[in-house]
Parts: sequence; structure tokens; C-alpha cells
Amino acid sequence: MSTSGTVNSSLVQEWGEKVILVVEDVDTNKIFFDAALRKTKATILWAKDGQEAVEMFKSNRIDLVLMDLQLPIMDGYAATREIKAINDTIPVIAQTAHVMSGEREKCLEAGCDDYLAKPIRLQILMDTLSKYLNS
Repeated sequence: MSTSGTVNSSLVQEWGEKVILVVEDVDTNKIFFDAALRKTKATILWAKDGQEAVEMFKSNRIDLVLMDLQLPIMDGYAATREIKAINDTIPVIAQTAHVMSGEREKCLEAGCDDYLAKPIRLQILMDTLSKYLNS
């Protein structure tokens, strides 16, 4: 099967009306998300820790949160619980390098709607975001 010239459709998204909050404290991961999401035309807001994420969530209309779990000040689990207490319909997608058994359950227990293991592959990121932003 030839794939030359065709791009998987989930990689081509138009989310000009959407606002995505990316909670990430590692610069190389920020660069990845920026590059991955730039073409979608979504508005991207950045928080470097859980406390900042909660404050940004309170003061902005957010459509989806990409939540790192290992964060300074307030971790992603606590931040997710606070965000879900404010609005439990906004999807929160956990992203973590810790893929030990039980981690997925811990994410879902905290209120995360989905889970991405780092290093995150572009295709999986876009498929996951599409599932929540295109519904």
C-alpha cells in the first residue's frame, strides 16, 4: 500500500475555535507540543506547574487540558482534581513518562479522561486530541 502523498487525516486538524491548555515544565516537551499543535490553529495556553494551570483554567475558556503529572509546586494529579471540581466536562489528558503498572488507574482516579505515555508519538497525540475536540 502506497502512502506517498497521503497524510493520516488525524494529523490534519482545524481547531481554530478551540483553546488547549498545555501544562508542561520541560522545555523540550513544550517545543514538541508547540510544533505538533501549531498547524491546528488552536489557541495554546501554557502553564509550567499545577497551581498555574488551575489559575489559568479559572480565568480562561478552555476546551481541553494536556496535563503533565510530574510538576513542581502542585502535581498534575492535584491540579486535575481541582480543574474537575470547577468543570468536570472538560477533558483532561494526562501525559507522563511514568508508565508503571497502576499509573493509568491513578490518572483516571484523579479525574483524567485519557492518558498519553511519553515519549508521545505525534500520531497518537493527534488521534487522542481528535477524539475529544472533534466530538
